[in-house]
Amino acid sequence: MLYTFAVFAPLVGALIAGLLGPAIGDRAAELAAILGMVVSAVCGVVVMGHVAFDGAAPASVPIFDWVQSGSLHVHWALRYDTLSAVMVGMVSFVSMLIHIYTVGYMAHEPDGSRYRFMGYISLFTFAMLMLATSDNLLQLFFGWEGVGFCSYLLIGYWFERDYANDAAIKAFVVNRIGDLCFALGIALIYLTFGTLDFQSIFAALPQHAGESFHLFGSALPTYEVIATLLFIGAMGKSAQIFLHTWLPDAMAGPTPISALIHAATMVTAGVFLMARMGPLLNDAPNTLAFVTLIGGATTVFAATIGMVQFDIKKIIAYSTCSELGFMMVGIGSGVYQTAIFLLVCHAFFKALLFLCAGAVITQQHEEQDVRNMGGLWRKMPITCATFWIGSLSLGGMWPFAGAQSHDAVLHAAYAAGRGLGAYGYFAGVIATYLTCIYIFRELYLVFHGRPRMPADRYKHSHEAPLVMTGPLIVLAIGAAILGVLLAPWFVGEDWHEFWRDSIQVASWNHAVEGMESLPAWAGSLPLGATLAGMATVLLCYVLAPGIPAWLATTFRPIYLFFLNKWYFDELYRVLFVRPYLALARQLWQVGDVRVIDGVPNELAALTNAGSARAVRLQTGSMALYAFMMLIGLLVLITVFLLFLR
Repeated sequence: MLYTFAVFAPLVGALIAGLLGPAIGDRAAELAAILGMVVSAVCGVVVMGHVAFDGAAPASVPIFDWVQSGSLHVHWALRYDTLSAVMVGMVSFVSMLIHIYTVGYMAHEPDGSRYRFMGYISLFTFAMLMLATSDNLLQLFFGWEGVGFCSYLLIGYWFERDYANDAAIKAFVVNRIGDLCFALGIALIYLTFGTLDFQSIFAALPQHAGESFHLFGSALPTYEVIATLLFIGAMGKSAQIFLHTWLPDAMAGPTPISALIHAATMVTAGVFLMARMGPLLNDAPNTLAFVTLIGGATTVFAATIGMVQFDIKKIIAYSTCSELGFMMVGIGSGVYQTAIFLLVCHAFFKALLFLCAGAVITQQHEEQDVRNMGGLWRKMPITCATFWIGSLSLGGMWPFAGAQSHDAVLHAAYAAGRGLGAYGYFAGVIATYLTCIYIFRELYLVFHGRPRMPADRYKHSHEAPLVMTGPLIVLAIGAAILGVLLAPWFVGEDWHEFWRDSIQVASWNHAVEGMESLPAWAGSLPLGATLAGMATVLLCYVLAPGIPAWLATTFRPIYLFFLNKWYFDELYRVLFVRPYLALARQLWQVGDVRVIDGVPNELAALTNAGSARAVRLQTGSMALYAFMMLIGLLVLITVFLLFLR
């Protein structure tokens, strides 16, 4: 029962809050949603301890027969191995804290509207839990599309604001690109293996090794094609470079959903998919190299943009994009457990940073520009202290969770060998340095220095209520100690016994063993990058605060390049949006207006004109009617006589 309650309790809460909300009111809807998440979190953590840490046998909980079509048989079941149990425990616990925080954050929303938000985030959590416990690819795709649909609803929650609607549509459309490739990958898996069940796929891998897929006259390794399609799907959900543009715009939604999307749910789905399909990726080394290439590029690219942003939430959003690149470097190294280790730790310190930002926003009357803040540590000491912990963890300072998990990824990348392994390592080190710059820059501009907001606003600023600071404290504890607690299990010497068959590293991959014998400089360089980043912020914002303006002026083209997000939006507007709109306009004005509507309209107009002329014959004059009858009779007699002759 615990296995089932962990997944379906949020669905029950979502149905009560979403469907009965207008009748029971906002407060009752909030309580129903939170109660569902509390049940899910308690069950999820207990199951995680039982399956992952106590070594209980993996379980599959059947729900019902789902698809029976020809040779395709898909059962709906909850898969509980170590990987699933860890994901369920993390997602349910972090989401529970966000639900509680939401009560305080959304308190200013009009009565009669909050129930909708609570229903959405509970449904969102259910979709992610369903994804994490999927027993087959079709069920995983259901959860995959579920989180995409719920993200659309939540990003566009303030639907009366145009920018929120635009951001929701953008997230939905960009993710469709990756989802299409994911669906093609699923189809190719079924054509190859005749099943979508994970266990059956993995068991049949040796039988199909070496097979080729013929595409455009070329024979490509089947496993490489499948793995690449799956990774492109993951690029969309996990916001890798080229398919990342939706993620910063997702900040248009309320801050709790920003935390939920960026920390524990949607963006981690792609990383989870890659780890789940690890046995297949082990037979696709070229795809693993491609994953490393994209992951390393993403982590540096996003960090460069984060350095020059001024929106308190967008800075953290770009850090999410960068961290997802880190995780993909871990996947590309073939040591999948390092990516999951970072995924779990990231959920805590990233949710913490977003919720701290939300607490600040509520006290600053929706102000989000960090240049208009400052000195808030006196007014919001708890939020400041927890933001410090989140920043130290994100920046990679020992012994915080972020340092432990980042180092695991970087060590695995270095140990994976020269070439792209070294590329992933150095890209991660550079990103660590840049990350420290933008996160401690934000910390200083928001909480330290002199107040730069109106005096009246600063005077009335105060700490957020307990319903908001309570979750911050719990998340801060996790961000501080989780790395030390989980490292021996996740990436320690006994990782085989912990993960068992849920994560499989290829026999040819010696990166795990190599992580224990790194050169001293390779082991200490990430910490050096962290300290260098903190020193840079100290120099540029405390000791010599004129340096940032001088750099922005001296290197203005580079500054504008970063500030405009590498011009990806502008490039896509030129390459895709404008041609699409031009084509749509032609199809509308020519195809729709002139052809589809034009031909029937012209026929109707012709009929109408003919009818109008025929109507003129009906004058109401008896003399005219008699004359016409006479003329008709003469014509009829004439024709009759002609034919008789």
